[in-house]
Amino acid sequence: MMMKKYKWQAAFICLALGMVSFIPASKKLTIYLIGDSTLAVKSASAFPETGWGMPFANFFSKKVLVDNRAKNGRSTKTFISENLWAPVVSELQKGDYVLIQFGHNDEVKTKASYTSEIDFVKNLSKFVQESRAKGAIPVLITPVARRSFDTDGKVKETHQVYADLVRELAKSAAVPLIDLDLKSQALLQQYGADQSKLLFNHLEPGEHPNYPDGKKDDTHFNELGAREMAQLVLKEMRALNLPVLSYLVK
Repeated sequence: MMMKKYKWQAAFICLALGMVSFIPASKKLTIYLIGDSTLAVKSASAFPETGWGMPFANFFSKKVLVDNRAKNGRSTKTFISENLWAPVVSELQKGDYVLIQFGHNDEVKTKASYTSEIDFVKNLSKFVQESRAKGAIPVLITPVARRSFDTDGKVKETHQVYADLVRELAKSAAVPLIDLDLKSQALLQQYGADQSKLLFNHLEPGEHPNYPDGKKDDTHFNELGAREMAQLVLKEMRALNLPVLSYLVK
């Protein structure tokens, strides 16, 4: 009788262990990046153009997944209309982060991606509210600066209106803010009008096979520029004391 009892217990334990093996592992804490080309993942054919989200992913341990959903040319309007936002919302879990950086394409009236100031705030609010509804933590980021200097060598503000809209929303909705516009301007000023070219996709003819005719791009970064911008984002995350920083690579 005792032997049958032990056999039954052993069978139960084996069954339980078997069931455990079919329980899916819990999803990693995820940092979603949504935005435009300045942070997006680039194809090999675009190299050395590099979005700052690419080196940013290397800051965190394997316990964190950095899921970069940013896309070239997107605004808040097209990120929603092209169904890029809905999949993010469906996957969000409590404790995840959503880093939100738009403005470059929203502000240009000649582009199909143009978004009025009212709709820009409305769309950003949608990202914030729907993230919070899933228990995720939204972080607003002002649009990163373009390389633009006046004749006296002083860096120029290139996103004043839309950057201010992000700042105002962050304040009114109590959303953590990374003022990348301001911080990147300061960085460009440190480099200066000429040396700041080293951060952007500036190439002479014949310098790289992807750009045989050369490239003069004051919006998109090369590898060095992307790392510098990613470091600025990380520094501001430290200033905000975001809990996810406990998972940084040592």
